[in-house]
Amino acid sequence: MNNDIFQGYKGDALALLKKFKVRVWGTAVIETTRGHFDGTVLPRAENDDDQHIVLKIATGYNIGLDVKTVKNMLETGYKKAHYKIPEKEFPITPGLPRVKLFGTGGTIASRLDYRTGAVIPAFSPGELYGAVPELADICNLETEKVFAVFSENMGPKQYIALAKAIGAELDKGIAGIVIGHGTDTLHHTGAALTFMCQNLPVPVVLVGSQRSSDRPSSDAALNLMHAMKAAGHSDIAEVMVCMFGPTSDEYGLLHKGTRVRKMHSSYRSTFRTIGDTPLARISRKEIIPIKKHYNKRRADKNVKILPYFSEKVTMLYYYPGMHPDVLDAMIDKGYRGIIFVGTGLGHVNKELYPAIER
Repeated sequence: MNNDIFQGYKGDALALLKKFKVRVWGTAVIETTRGHFDGTVLPRAENDDDQHIVLKIATGYNIGLDVKTVKNMLETGYKKAHYKIPEKEFPITPGLPRVKLFGTGGTIASRLDYRTGAVIPAFSPGELYGAVPELADICNLETEKVFAVFSENMGPKQYIALAKAIGAELDKGIAGIVIGHGTDTLHHTGAALTFMCQNLPVPVVLVGSQRSSDRPSSDAALNLMHAMKAAGHSDIAEVMVCMFGPTSDEYGLLHKGTRVRKMHSSYRSTFRTIGDTPLARISRKEIIPIKKHYNKRRADKNVKILPYFSEKVTMLYYYPGMHPDVLDAMIDKGYRGIIFVGTGLGHVNKELYPAIER
């Protein structure tokens, strides 16, 4: 059977659907160790697990059935769903700044199709306008998908591609750049781009969302609006991270790319400036600088793009009883730099001294 009819399913769940010849969007009766369930088989997101089949039942709720409990499945009907986010032409407003949104993977904005239960991602200007119409009051938006990877797969190759893409847009006179990014490694990318994109004349803002757009508590739309405002209207010409400030929806914070860190896996206000204060506070109405000294927006294009990255640098966390052969292995593999995360002010045990001296 064609894998296109098993949208998002993989592993054990995919094998089960194939075994019983049940398709996504098919209506099915599923017999489990806990009883019988009737409904429509829904697609799954790429990063979901492979241990559940999602079913929309007659009440309108979606349920997940553990594949280990499924005894039998029977497809009773099939009607392929054609769903698409409402798309409107993004209006071009004279006088508003041009902002470029780079996509790296993941979803910063989407709409929930309540009939099917599917979360539909938005990325083109028209789709984003349909999902977050307030963007049209902030900027004239352009979009480009640079690549599509999970944030844990971001690394030197992607950093270099982003740095080059930023340089190309600056040559075209863009007013600001926003980068949509998964939150788990967003701060790593912010630090890398800070060193690779020097003397920026305009803001470069990384943004993500802790909670998806189909959840009532989602921070996606507000973060996106704040990031667009920062990129188009802020005079801070640096690499920044724009995410929630307090737990309420009052404002966001702009963090310096080399000073920010994610501190909680799911908390909306998880991004914090470490050892310093945030650059600015931002809302839909205003941008209030917090720091007095920062690089300011300029009209020239004298940016310095350094699309180079050495992969032979590593970080080692020291722990009591650590053996020098751990460090020796790194040296023997040709690593050019080792960052030690030691105890207190950076202490390690004396057994490591000879290896460090190498």
